[in-house]
Amino acid sequence: MKCVAGIDVGSTYTKSVVFNPAGDIIGKAMLSTGFRLGEAARKACDKAMEDAEIGQEDVGYVISTGYGRHQVDFGDVTVTALTAAARGAHWLFPETRTVLDIGGQTMKATKLDENIKVKSFRLNDKCAAGTGAFLEKTARYMSYETEEIGDLAASSNEEVDISGVCAVFAESEVINQLSIGSAPSDIMHGAMLSLMARSLQLMRRIKMEPEYTLIGGIMRFPTMVESLTEKLGDGVNVPEGDLVQYVGAIGAATLAMQRIEKLRAQ
Repeated sequence: MKCVAGIDVGSTYTKSVVFNPAGDIIGKAMLSTGFRLGEAARKACDKAMEDAEIGQEDVGYVISTGYGRHQVDFGDVTVTALTAAARGAHWLFPETRTVLDIGGQTMKATKLDENIKVKSFRLNDKCAAGTGAFLEKTARYMSYETEEIGDLAASSNEEVDISGVCAVFAESEVINQLSIGSAPSDIMHGAMLSLMARSLQLMRRIKMEPEYTLIGGIMRFPTMVESLTEKLGDGVNVPEGDLVQYVGAIGAATLAMQRIEKLRAQ
């Protein structure tokens, strides 16, 4: 049996993973999506295959997911981001019942049943205040780069109240906090806590149940994970290292494994 690939074309980053016939990750890659979605998917998949030290002829099935999934013209099947995230979270943590996914442009809370089916879900409103873009805008207003967000929040000594009602108003809130002497680290911490509060509201709306699995680019910031873990209590899972950003691609790859096995059995 050949290898399979999963591709997650997100609004900010495109991720790809390659599984060997045994169902192990043997290659992965991530790059900025940009505006040429199909091209980003092809490059990410090629890099993942390069990382796995295999060629295109060694890949028997490809499934794409994410908001740009329909632009992957070399894929065999597409699946929704909710389905892929559910499958990826289950592959990493089999007892997962609730998935919280916060990326650059979206926030999704999903409740799963015992068969890994999506039982209920909620998405953030059409506003960047409920996504990673809110943190990026806050950082940019204070002349910091996205890569500095994690360290900035981690160095905070006190919480600053940032309402996060709308990302468009973030600049005025930041200016106001700076004018009264608030430290940039405390402002970033406040913005992160605002995002956490929104995510908890979303999870309550789907009647969340443990185990909880936290995924998406925002979960690479320890302060965010620590704050959510404190609120949720026991039963919180977070993929190790950069896998937190690959869960959708992993889910797509697990479904590709199932599909290729069915085709083989026919």
